[in-house]
Amino acid sequence: MSNEIRFFDLNTGAKIPSVGLGTWQSDPGLVGEAVAAAIKVGYRHIDCAQIYGNEKEIGSVLKKLFEEGIVKREDLWITSKLWNTDHAPEDVPLALDRTLRDLQLDYVDLYLIHWPAPMKKGSVGFKPENLVQPDIPSTWKAMEALYDSGKARAIGVSNFSSKKLGDLLEVARIPPAVNQVECHPSWQQDKLRDFCKSKGVHLSGYSPLGSPGTTWLKSDVLKHPVLNTIAEKLGKTPAQVALRWGLQMGHSVLPKSTKEARIKENFDVFDWTIPDDLFANFSEIQQARLIRGTTFVHETYGSYRSLEELWDGEI
Repeated sequence: MSNEIRFFDLNTGAKIPSVGLGTWQSDPGLVGEAVAAAIKVGYRHIDCAQIYGNEKEIGSVLKKLFEEGIVKREDLWITSKLWNTDHAPEDVPLALDRTLRDLQLDYVDLYLIHWPAPMKKGSVGFKPENLVQPDIPSTWKAMEALYDSGKARAIGVSNFSSKKLGDLLEVARIPPAVNQVECHPSWQQDKLRDFCKSKGVHLSGYSPLGSPGTTWLKSDVLKHPVLNTIAEKLGKTPAQVALRWGLQMGHSVLPKSTKEARIKENFDVFDWTIPDDLFANFSEIQQARLIRGTTFVHETYGSYRSLEELWDGEI
């Protein structure tokens, strides 16, 4: 079927699998099982990050799956991210080496700057006094060197507004392949999506189900009547409808779960489609950002005095 949407093309020529397993807030002991279950179901894209604190466990599971012949390294897409404390150009390659060691890999398919909000080297936690001034062009130069070396087969950013992405594109020798941001029916990112599209940058959506497992967020994305009405009409779950919406909008989706039944359900989004008349109803959903990044905003420390500045008005 031509409308399956299993991959998207990146500006590097690579194809990124359209559905990836998110691993943020996946508890130790559970994340390995989740990754193994996902790969056995058919996922070929795993979204990791150093700050998630679980790359070692994921690495052990990947090694085992490779050894058992369940999947080949070249058939998997592994993303990881540079944490805020490693933005100094000399720290960027060391951070990737650490991730590669933990994941037991020779390369990642995609390496992202996790936030445009650097913090003091070696600092732990989110104290405002750890925030420092960004120098994204210098950090990006170091990212480009990782691309040149082949250790990161694509490079990109995460949580960048249209303006921050535009500023980077002006100085980049190698343009970012991806901007990974919060994206779901209740935060559709229309302006950013259009900008990414116009520049050939692929938008990848984290929290595509509205992050229902995040205890400190009040998220009702999956309870929205528009989603539920469409789900009922199509005989699907609200989660499946939210994910399929993302694919039809043209962005990859990164649902996180550690429950095997959910992991399976979230992957059943390829052999059906949301018809145009129902798809139009998504425009009725009121918009609100869930992941606000308030920890990176401070009146004295760092670069951003307000959420308005962090997101350049896209709030």
